[in-house]
Amino acid sequence: MGRYTGPVCRRCRREGMKLYLKGARCHMAKCPIEQGRPAPGMHGMRRSRKMSDYGAQLREKQRLRNQYGLQEGQFKRTYQEALRRRGITGETMLQLLETRLDNVVYRLGFATSRAAARQFVRHNHVTVNGQKANIPSIALKVGDVVQVREREQSKNAAKEAFEGAAAGRVTPAWLTVDGENLRGEVISIPTREEIAPIVNEQLVVELYSR
Repeated sequence: MGRYTGPVCRRCRREGMKLYLKGARCHMAKCPIEQGRPAPGMHGMRRSRKMSDYGAQLREKQRLRNQYGLQEGQFKRTYQEALRRRGITGETMLQLLETRLDNVVYRLGFATSRAAARQFVRHNHVTVNGQKANIPSIALKVGDVVQVREREQSKNAAKEAFEGAAAGRVTPAWLTVDGENLRGEVISIPTREEIAPIVNEQLVVELYSR
């Protein structure tokens, strides 16, 4: 399946919750979830039937995948990498998703959404440990420093996001941010409590283990 290019608010409506896919709009009264709009489609207002175990697992997987904006192949590779590592597979999968470069740029406030952060990275606006980095899926480690490049275009875009819609976002405890220098650092690997996932990740693990 190719990249989704339709209205992202439909995805939030389908899940019945905010996935924060559209930056500042998600915090406005015009947000479809705030307005109580039903799920998309002709049957969106109908009472849903009891969901099967498989349906519940699939819904949780789709919700998590859509939140981070990954295609199915990318998401499954993340799960497989978590399966190879020691520890609790579900929590490790969440940690791998959170420590992606594009997600860290979003969490630092240098972009208003994960989609904007992905584009920001792809357009060569950031460095990691002083080296140019334009691959959104780069896995960051403790001690890695992410900084906006010393270019007017890069700094203006990051400042606008940081001082605008992203200004009210609380920086996670596992990151430090220097807004003046547009610089951030990974100081620890996030715990499940710090990530506070919107899904039951164990159901995602059970789905892929079928």
